[in-house]
Amino acid sequence: MLAIDVQDLWVRYGKFAAVKGISLAIPRGEVFGFIGPNGAGKSSTIKVLATLQRKFEGTARLGGVDIRQSPDRVREKMGYVPDSFGVYEDLTVREFLHFFAAAYRLPYSRRQAVVDDVLQLTDLAHKIDAQVDSLSRGMKQRLSLARVLLHDPEVLLLDEPASGLDPRARIEMRELLKALKEMGKTILISSHILHELAQLCTQIGILEAGKLVAQGSVADIYRRLSILRIVHVQVGGGPTDLADRLRGFAGVSQVDEQADRFAIRFEEGSLELEDLHDFIHGQGARIRMFQAEVMDMETAFMKLTEGITA
Repeated sequence: MLAIDVQDLWVRYGKFAAVKGISLAIPRGEVFGFIGPNGAGKSSTIKVLATLQRKFEGTARLGGVDIRQSPDRVREKMGYVPDSFGVYEDLTVREFLHFFAAAYRLPYSRRQAVVDDVLQLTDLAHKIDAQVDSLSRGMKQRLSLARVLLHDPEVLLLDEPASGLDPRARIEMRELLKALKEMGKTILISSHILHELAQLCTQIGILEAGKLVAQGSVADIYRRLSILRIVHVQVGGGPTDLADRLRGFAGVSQVDEQADRFAIRFEEGSLELEDLHDFIHGQGARIRMFQAEVMDMETAFMKLTEGITA
């Protein structure tokens, strides 16, 4: 069963169409990343899945439940973190989480244990008696995530969870999402921090002007665009004409000789990293460094979009 199944989704605000016929099929356990500029339709799509946008055309199911027909059942299966904090700042962290545990109808006997668990997971246990308004922006974002984990949802809908965070807080948020991924949660996340989505997501959807212009794994999108990957290699010994031999190796597009290394470029899908490593080793060279660059998601975004909004 799909975690999220959306077919021909349209969202209109009067005569303005924010979402134009989007279809998504996200299996359980996937991390799906929405990429797109402001006005692309990301938040409108997520609000439909969060049961907050009741007027839409097409069909949308979450956890096998029809969103239009059974919104209450959908809310039991998902957790939604909006792009704003959504926290009550006159409460302590303990009071805030216990309030929402009651709202989720958790039995009183279980609440303390569940609150302790989500605080441990989000690394906020040391802040349990702190006022919410004393927390940093990053901690407030993690508290918002702790809130939606109280009822152990199957699907997490995260709208720009790293927006406005400093580098350390972004790293902490990314590691937290990795942990949730390992727990088997299905995560739909929108973000403008494109390279972090590329590292985290199993599937990517690129939106522009309300339309899905590309969808698939990061590798699929790079193969489609013929974007070059780069591997930096530092060797000891080996033949003096190693660069020429690399240029003649099937799949290699370009070899740049730098001061202490080679920068080897090839199209995604034309060559496996393991095969390149084996080839270099087979030439008698001792490999001191073999490092593939993180693929440039910004390049894919710019090539697939035209810089327009809905």
